[in-house]
Parts: sequence; C-alpha cells; structure tokens
Amino acid sequence: MNSLRSLATSSAPPSLDPRGRSRRPPTLNLGVIRAHHLRVNVARSACSMSAGSPKETGAEVQDEKSEIYSTDMTKAMGAVLTYRHELGMNYNFIYPGLIVGSCLQTPSDVDKLRKIGVKTIFCLQQDPDLEYFGVDIGAIREYAMQHGDIEHIRAEIRDFDAFDLRMRLPAVVSKLYKAINRNGGVTYVHCTAGLGRAPAVALAYMFWVKGYELNEGHQLLQSKRACFPKLDAIKNATIDMLIGLSKNHVTLMWKGDDCSSVEVSGLDIGWGQRIPLKFNEAEGVWILEKHLPEGCYEYKYIVDDRWLCNEDELLTRRNNDGHVNNYVKVSSNDTSVEAMELRKRLASKDVDLTKEERKMGVNLRYMRMVDDDPMAPYVKDYYNKCNTPRQVYGPSPSPLSYLKSQKPINHNSYMFGLR
Repeated sequence: MNSLRSLATSSAPPSLDPRGRSRRPPTLNLGVIRAHHLRVNVARSACSMSAGSPKETGAEVQDEKSEIYSTDMTKAMGAVLTYRHELGMNYNFIYPGLIVGSCLQTPSDVDKLRKIGVKTIFCLQQDPDLEYFGVDIGAIREYAMQHGDIEHIRAEIRDFDAFDLRMRLPAVVSKLYKAINRNGGVTYVHCTAGLGRAPAVALAYMFWVKGYELNEGHQLLQSKRACFPKLDAIKNATIDMLIGLSKNHVTLMWKGDDCSSVEVSGLDIGWGQRIPLKFNEAEGVWILEKHLPEGCYEYKYIVDDRWLCNEDELLTRRNNDGHVNNYVKVSSNDTSVEAMELRKRLASKDVDLTKEERKMGVNLRYMRMVDDDPMAPYVKDYYNKCNTPRQVYGPSPSPLSYLKSQKPINHNSYMFGLR
C-alpha cells in the first residue's frame, strides 16, 4: 500500500500551471505536408500572444486560440510544440498506408483526403477539443457518409493526459486494427494537432500489430513527423495487456483544519478535473483514498481554490518556469518472474516483444473478438475484475493464465494469431 502520512500544509506559493514538467523540453520543428498543395511547410514557432482588440477578426481569434493551445501543449507534453489551426489541416505519411495529422476542419477536408486514397479517418478528439476551435464534427461525418467510400470513426482520448492514453490505448488500437482490415487503403489518424495522441496511437499500432520494435517505430515516426508520443503510456499499456492491470491502494492526506475545502488535481483524472478530500475531524486531516495502476503520477492540492504543493510529500524538480508538482510512485503487487522480466525488458533501450508474444498474439487477443465470440465473456470478465479493488478479488493473474483457467484454449486458434 502506498500511504502518504504526516503531511503539513505547504508554504510554497501556488503554481500558475500545475502541469509544469521537471526538465527543459527539447524544441521540435513541425515539418508537415499541407493538404491543399502537398508541399512541405515548416510551421513557425509560437510567439508571445498580444492583447486582442475589441474588434478581432475570425482569423485573429483562431490565431490567439492556437497560441494558447500551443502553450498548453508545450507545458503538458514536455516539448516545445506548435500548432497553427488557422493554417489548415496538415499531415505526414508515416508509411504508404498510414498518415498522422491534425484535425479536419471542414467537410471539404474529406475530399482532400479521398484524393490521396484515404479510406478511414480515425478521429481521437473529444467534444471539448472540437468546440474549442469551432469544428463541426457532425457536418464532417455526415459529408463522409454521403460518399460511401470513406469511413469516419471516433475513438476518443483525453488531450494532454498520459494516463487516459494508457487506459484507452488497447481499445483504441483494437478499433483502428479492425477499421484498417475492413476498409483497406490509406488510414488517416488524427487528434487536434497531430503531435501527441495521434502519433502515440499510430506507434502503438506499429508496435503491437505491424511488428516494429518500439524504438524502431518511434524513429520512423520522428523521421516523418516531428511529434511527441508518450512512450511510457505505450509501455505501461503493453504491460497491462500482457500481465494484467495491477492496481494498488494510495492514501493522500492534507493536514490542517483552517480551510473549508481541499481537492486534488492530476493523478489519473488529468489537470482539468478535481477530486475532493474528506475531512477527518478526529485526526484533523483531509484524506483521499484511491486505487491506482502501477506508474508515476503528478498531482497538486487545491486548498480553498489555491494550487499548492505539500512539502512533506515527494516533489518534482522545479523547472525553468518555477513549476513544481507533488508526485507518487505506485508499485505493482505482481512480483512474479514474468512480470519483473517484462518490466525490465520494456525499460531497456531496444524495446520489443518476444517471438512467443507475437506468435500467440497475447497482446492482441481481444482485438479480433466480437460480441458473439465464445471467448469474449471471459475477456470482459477478466478486465472487469482487473478494475475492481484487490481486496475483493485478490491478486490478478496474467490475462493468458486467467483465460486458461476459465476455458481450454487452442493457442493456434484464430484469436491468438494475426489473421
């Protein structure tokens, strides 16, 4: 159990942005293919946003929104990344059948993609992402449906949230895999800027399905499009699939009865949400208890609407902007040789899956399943149990060992191979 106790109120000033990283981000220039004339264009670096006039034009508003989005993206992703929404859709071919790019903005963008052979538009955006830039996703989807030769699919992942990416990756890659098999042709994977979520999903697909080593796929991706996929999220999702999603108990505490409310942001919920702590009158502390999967989580306390760090808990290093967060490392309760070897292998320089893992397709076992598949109930039951506190079900077995215990499996069957 991870328990953080004897916590005193922090005297540190509130950070302007809780998402500050502890290292200086590397600068990345975005080389992109402009959709309307298919030439390489290097997007200009973000500049300081000036105060807008009362009568701003639509272009000026979009420019300001791009500045804000780029700033938030840089702070959240740990790299200097720039997105200019007002310049239109941009993208890069990663290999002949796969494109990673920014979001479609109008129905006419569908035609631009159809002309280069795109059969699947795979959108990772959530509704708030679309609303921020005023994108009418309904009109885009309706226009795509009218043609019949291109499919628009949504598989939502929260922006700037590595934990949400980790949790959703298996289901999202499963959806992508099925769409590619169904539609063929070229697949266009996009988020808002095409710099975080989209390249991460594309890389996970290359790693899990196409047989690339993780670093090999990452190098290919970077050689085609300057981007910043969260490699740790892909590694953790791989561990979750191969040996099971292991959760552990964490207790956060804030000492002091001189405030009316204490909340926490970050952790597994992202910086845009908050969880209230409960006050324990007997001990005079605010308490939050959660079950978190293995990993490292940054967070910050919000005390009477003030963002504060607790100096009695682990702290990230202060970055150039002065941002500091608390963080907690959650260990796995799975100490089996299988689990330890996999973690060690995924932490190495050349990350790859073994021949046995690829042959059996353990990491893809449910990607080919449909609701009437005889194995589907066992897989769903396994993942339901993995998401339930351990005191109910006890330690989680690996996915493969669990399925073996439920029903005899023919390892040469279609569901364990790449059909």
